[in-house]
Amino acid sequence: MRAVLILVVNVLEIYIWLVILSAVMSWLLAFNVVNMRNDFVRSVARTLDALTEPVLMRIRRYMPNLGGVDLSPIVLILLIQLVIHWIQDYGIPNAF
Repeated sequence: MRAVLILVVNVLEIYIWLVILSAVMSWLLAFNVVNMRNDFVRSVARTLDALTEPVLMRIRRYMPNLGGVDLSPIVLILLIQLVIHWIQDYGIPNAF
């Protein structure tokens, strides 16, 4: 059971990095540092959007409109960190 919880923690930590990469990619696209005409950039952007957008969209539903500022990645990272700490503090020590 501990191995499964440790695996879940590792997957959640990887997902945090994917959310960060998705936010950075959106900034790079918004400021025209990279463009979507490049096949590699397009495939990376679509993959990151496919992995993160379903969760971020659900968070955006409940957040107020702040103009052009999107705080949903920060909220998602904080929620994931909360789950990770809960698993590490209560789940792993009590697992058999």
